[in-house]
Amino acid sequence: MKTKLDYYRVFYETARFRSFSTAAQHLYISQSAISQCIQQLETDLNVQLFVRTKRGISLTNEGKILFSKVELAIHSIEQGESQLERLRHLESGELKIAAGDSITTHFLLKYLKEFHASYPDIRIEMANSYSSRMLSLVKEGKVDMAFVNMPLKDDELIIMPCLEINDIFVCGPDFESKDFYSWEEVAELPLILLEKNSSTRNFLDRVFHEKNISLNPQIEVAVHDLLLRFASIHLGVSCVIEQFSGEELEKGVIKKIPLDPPLPKRSLGCAYLKNTPLSYAAKAFLDLIM
Repeated sequence: MKTKLDYYRVFYETARFRSFSTAAQHLYISQSAISQCIQQLETDLNVQLFVRTKRGISLTNEGKILFSKVELAIHSIEQGESQLERLRHLESGELKIAAGDSITTHFLLKYLKEFHASYPDIRIEMANSYSSRMLSLVKEGKVDMAFVNMPLKDDELIIMPCLEINDIFVCGPDFESKDFYSWEEVAELPLILLEKNSSTRNFLDRVFHEKNISLNPQIEVAVHDLLLRFASIHLGVSCVIEQFSGEELEKGVIKKIPLDPPLPKRSLGCAYLKNTPLSYAAKAFLDLIM
């Protein structure tokens, strides 16, 4: 047996007001429509729900049992609608982001600060891993979006560029560098690079390999900031992201090694599921960045 949910709403309002006419006014329908709905519901359930008294109408015992259940259901629906409304207006909810330390520190931090100031009731969660793992977190539904180094491709994801970046080679201030270096010459320097499982390292290996040049770093590190620190104390020549190294370059703790031609530009990207709509919070954060 299937009974229309609208009938239960009519029953609930009629029982709540103990009046056909008041329920009709509240629901903006005619009193006869109320009577027809109640009659149909009683027919469907094969019970009498109301009895008429001198004071109007009252619930039968069967009607009281049904009302107690319908009241809970109506309240649950109303709570759900209210919660959805709060989500839509960014008065509650969660924003789950995956990003590496360097991208978080040098790119996302200012946007996270601005987003939290605008929407303080949104809970922000951060996950940290390598690009390939962060893409998996998106596809598993564990985060809304991941900020990764491009180029990357995945048929299940939209990966949208959001910041153009330059990779440059840097050294300590006392390093005696030439006016410019060829790619072959820079590959012979004592290099400090990110580990092989990072997208940045994969990018460097690929573009150098296209010129038949192999990169054999003396030191490999896991985070971008160590590249800057190690270069500044003359442990070698690091390949860093120029946009993430502005303060150190300005202060002169490192200096740029001129490469001719320069490395090709690339982008930071925001990855999210192709066929699943972003949450209101995630969409607002992405709109803030873009």
